[in-house]
Amino acid sequence: MPDQASDVALAQLRWLRTPEGAAATDRAAGLLAAGTDLLAGLARLRAEVGAEHAGPAWELARLRARARPVFGTDADVLLLTADTLEQAGRPALATRRAVRLLSGDAGSAADRACAVGSGGPTADLGCGAGTDSIALARAGAQVVAVDRDPLARELTVANAAALGLADRVEVVAGDVVELVAAAADGAVAGCGAAVLDPARRAGGRRQLDPDRWSPPWSTAAALLDRVPRAVVKVAPGLDHGRVPPGVEAEWVSAGGSIVEALLWGRGLSQTWRRASLVHGGSVLELTADADPGPAPSGPVRGWLHEPDPAVIRSGLVSLVAAELGATLVDPTIAYLTSDARGDSPWVASHRVDQVLPFNARRLRARLRARGVGRVVVKKRGSAIEPEALARQLRGPGAGSAVVVLTRVAGAPTALVCDTT
Repeated sequence: MPDQASDVALAQLRWLRTPEGAAATDRAAGLLAAGTDLLAGLARLRAEVGAEHAGPAWELARLRARARPVFGTDADVLLLTADTLEQAGRPALATRRAVRLLSGDAGSAADRACAVGSGGPTADLGCGAGTDSIALARAGAQVVAVDRDPLARELTVANAAALGLADRVEVVAGDVVELVAAAADGAVAGCGAAVLDPARRAGGRRQLDPDRWSPPWSTAAALLDRVPRAVVKVAPGLDHGRVPPGVEAEWVSAGGSIVEALLWGRGLSQTWRRASLVHGGSVLELTADADPGPAPSGPVRGWLHEPDPAVIRSGLVSLVAAELGATLVDPTIAYLTSDARGDSPWVASHRVDQVLPFNARRLRARLRARGVGRVVVKKRGSAIEPEALARQLRGPGAGSAVVVLTRVAGAPTALVCDTT
């Protein structure tokens, strides 16, 4: 049964859906846009809508402002909580997942004939604020959105309605663990396809142990085993040993960071590992049908290359190395080196000026002798804190440099690189 805090949150959400609540949220949004600080803004709202409603209206306006750069105009009507916004992925990537889930472009001819895209329902297991349900509905699915939390269900109902998708999203109460345990004949909750995004935070902290996710890893693994047309969102740092045989693992990056990691069920799996990169207005992909093994290692040459994190996490560094004619600077470190800069979106490249055994004092003297005052420190395979070292290395010079701390053939090394 919902506890008192859940009852309060649900009552606040229902008030925010009323015309009075919408007006209060719009008022809060105007105050935020005008630069009004928290205390002054809340004081004005309390005077206008009462102390009980001022906080929820201000919080929703604040969350919508945070969401707007990613969700666009949808953010202006979405109902969100801090937790559901944290969990929600990028809409463009949710659409990409939905299209693949519904397309039926993997598996046998029989699989394709009964694919979800031909009209069967799709389950959103643990629907949160409904952002995955919305993406699925927009891609053409009839969605069954399941959650045991009444607040999540209310959010999904509200958001589907606000975006004109109420007729495509059915929201039901259910325990995902129980539903997956009962899955049979390739279906869960009466659906032949499903998306599961386990909650990976609790008490404001990331849960690094998959067995502590909600639902836990055992449920995610069971879904992949019992429902071939399923996709599970997982933590980017998931141990590769957890990936079941025949399941494709994909890591997606944008702006130099992993933004999602996915496990595609056997009815959708197309390869062994996939690295995907949001690049401009498109998504680039790098795949391998089997483990390509490690790249060779060798001495540092004229250029240093930082592989994209999706390439590193997917274990596909050797494919990029072969493309660039590059080698690893150390068998245990994901930095590549080659004679030429290369032209690949999968790496960030730096021209190497000096290769030095690491010693902070001598490194500082070398940089000052070259007139370097602005320093960016990067590291891989080093325990040194980059910001602290950067402060030590900064000087009066007008020049700039990138200093890369790493191991080269096992030895702590500083690579001094151009910033161009």
